[in-house]
Amino acid sequence: MSAFFYRAVDPGGRRTKGVIEASSEAAARTILRDRKLLPLSVQSTRRKPGAEGSLLSRDISLGPARMGLKRLTLVTRQLATLIAAQVRVEEALRILASQAQGSRDASLLLNLRSAVLDGRSFGAALDEYPATFGSYYRASVRAGETSGKLAEVMEHLALHIEDQQKNRQSLQLALIYPALLAVVSLCVIIALLTFVVPDIVRVFTSRGAELPMLTRVLITVSDAVSRYGLAVLALLTVGIVTGLAALRRPKVRHAWDRFLSRARPTRGFVLKLNAARFTGTLATLVQSGVPLADALKAAADTVPNLFVRTQVSEITRRVSDGVALSRAAEESRIFPPMLIAMIASGEAGGTLGFSLERSAQEQSADLKAKVATVVALVEPGVLLVMGGIVMLLVLAILMPIVGLNNLAG
Repeated sequence: MSAFFYRAVDPGGRRTKGVIEASSEAAARTILRDRKLLPLSVQSTRRKPGAEGSLLSRDISLGPARMGLKRLTLVTRQLATLIAAQVRVEEALRILASQAQGSRDASLLLNLRSAVLDGRSFGAALDEYPATFGSYYRASVRAGETSGKLAEVMEHLALHIEDQQKNRQSLQLALIYPALLAVVSLCVIIALLTFVVPDIVRVFTSRGAELPMLTRVLITVSDAVSRYGLAVLALLTVGIVTGLAALRRPKVRHAWDRFLSRARPTRGFVLKLNAARFTGTLATLVQSGVPLADALKAAADTVPNLFVRTQVSEITRRVSDGVALSRAAEESRIFPPMLIAMIASGEAGGTLGFSLERSAQEQSADLKAKVATVVALVEPGVLLVMGGIVMLLVLAILMPIVGLNNLAG
């Protein structure tokens, strides 16, 4: 069974479109005729395995098979509820597809159902849609299927996505004003350097005045912006695009992630973020009864930083060899001391899952507090920097004017 996007005409002559599930294109046309619809076009929305952002055969108006974050939260929570009620995954996907408001969401859910009906696991089916279901989501689902605790894992994912959406919205709202202020200030500064400063310079030079150092620096910057501004902008654009493309290569991404996890300005934040995500998943799996070695292997896939993920894989190998988790984590030097202490306490008391959950909550709360602090400092920081630049521009222009007045006096 696959999802097909169709355009048809009803008995009244009105055009209609939507998504239908059928075993083939011919079967889809038959179903449409049984519904007294005249099919104009029927096209499969099935994706190539592993192909991101492309469809084998789809109507252009259907768009890429991608689900929004808000919709993904709702679908994940509904899946958790249905699976907890002993509804099979394929049936749960069919129910959600029938309730989907858009053709994109319906086709995505029906294609997932088709893959499950073909004998693939739910986690393997999600691998076809990495743009919607990130590595953390897919790894968590695979771990839930392995442990037989898929409902609990889906509920954990729903809470995680919900929290992620709230954090993103808060961050975006907090950064809107500083971003607008920075953009407008940069535009004003560039306009001054390009159009205003050259005219003022001509007035000063025609009077034969000796220009202060700050004014001479301003003139040099103004000439540079006028001559090379567009070229520098083009080079920056090319550099950013090239850098983003290079980061898609595993070796480059691993080296970049290693730099972020070791550089002093970013080390604390990056390690805490990865530790919180890893610990939260590991706690869910351990509390669900998954063996520790299997839980570590599954939780390692949810770590976004490739360098940290490699270190976690080494921890997994050492735990499989019989080393205590607290000792292996301490020797890796990628987790904060508090987390290692909580792990050791949980191992000693036989409450590792509870200790990991407590630690994950504490790290998440600490991470949110740090992000809130940084965001709160962005606005005054932008004001100070842009205000300082504008003050220097004004001083560079006023100082020669004052000198000319003194000569005239």
